[in-house]
Amino acid sequence: MGRVTEAADSVGRALNTALRRVPIEKVPLFRQSFIALLIALAAVLSSTSPWLVVTDAITMWLGVAVALAALVFAALMARHAELRRWEMLVPAADFVAVGLLRYGTGDQRSVFLPIVLLAVIWVASWPGRRNVVLPLIGTCVTLLMPYLFSPDGRGPSELIRLAFALVVYATVAASVNELARQAKARLERARAQQHAVERELNRAAVVQQSLLPPDASTLPDAFSVFGACVPAREVGGDFFDWYPTSTGIAVTVGDVMGKGVGAGMIAAAVRSVIRSSVDDGDPAEAFHRASVGLTTSAYDTETQFTTSFHARIDTGGGVLWADAGHGLAFIRRAAGGVERLDSTDLPIGVGTGWHGHRSQLDEGDVFVCVSDGVLDLFPVELEALHDLERLLAATPEPARIVDVVEGLARERDRSDDVTVVATTLVPASVPVRT
Repeated sequence: MGRVTEAADSVGRALNTALRRVPIEKVPLFRQSFIALLIALAAVLSSTSPWLVVTDAITMWLGVAVALAALVFAALMARHAELRRWEMLVPAADFVAVGLLRYGTGDQRSVFLPIVLLAVIWVASWPGRRNVVLPLIGTCVTLLMPYLFSPDGRGPSELIRLAFALVVYATVAASVNELARQAKARLERARAQQHAVERELNRAAVVQQSLLPPDASTLPDAFSVFGACVPAREVGGDFFDWYPTSTGIAVTVGDVMGKGVGAGMIAAAVRSVIRSSVDDGDPAEAFHRASVGLTTSAYDTETQFTTSFHARIDTGGGVLWADAGHGLAFIRRAAGGVERLDSTDLPIGVGTGWHGHRSQLDEGDVFVCVSDGVLDLFPVELEALHDLERLLAATPEPARIVDVVEGLARERDRSDDVTVVATTLVPASVPVRT
């Protein structure tokens, strides 16, 4: 029995592998095509081969006709979904067809009885324990059909042989049914996990969008500010922010290591603490407050850290900035040159101190800060930073810079969020696009 069960398992797995590649509405047609082909081939071989016998040609070809009729009905089911409720008629016809073929090709000497195994697997693969009983009834029809044509001359040994065959097929049906039950249970668990992940990603997307400023209408008219954040397929921890200060504006870009709701929560905490330092003129102090806040909270800052760039720009073009391991802020000079605002300070959650730096925006200069997801938009990883600087050098308008980066992000597959902020002293207030 163990070998029979293993054989049934192998057959069931092979059929499942093949059926996964077939559209669901064509599965009955796919199954019946094999059964009808085997029954027809058995009849042809019996008629032409000297090693096979035909004891009743009419009954044999009648079995072929029943199998072909079932094939036609399976084809109709593939075209008309309402007929799928009658799918049981197809394997039921196969039990009859194999019984007729068996009687017509030597009865108990026939070599074609194993074809009925395909019909047994067909029904037993449906979920539900009752689908173990139905194949047994069909197998009984197949095995006992010769008694309808020739009730005499069959001894007890024949009944014992048929009973043993029935036990074997029952074992096959039970094994296949159990495999189908387990497969359905695994599928349901996988779907439940997928739905849970989708709900988490949806919540994380809401958190991430809440970290973006609504527009630039609250900023002084002396500044033109543009920004965009294009999430990847998985939600990450990118954020950007801007808000007015007593001397001009503050701009922040951050990227939390990791993805999902956890990264979004840390990003929300860092953004809130940095924004709360609006009255403190030193951007490095904002990072210090954020670091203290995370260290004294439940966040695991040993495994999750945040890179961030925070700048305060006054109406005269003075830029006071601090960089917490971000390293992707630039000033695109009006003459076309690109100056990178670089620092050796470590990310929030890793470093313990940060330093303020000063730069100057002159007329026509553009301040730009991006997240590291922008570097993934360029084909050669080692040349990505230079490609980004060349893009900035060729694009003098802040709105155009954001448009180009956002366009690249939306047309390419990405594994990380893409964030870009660009501002200049040219007086034009335009709503932010996120």
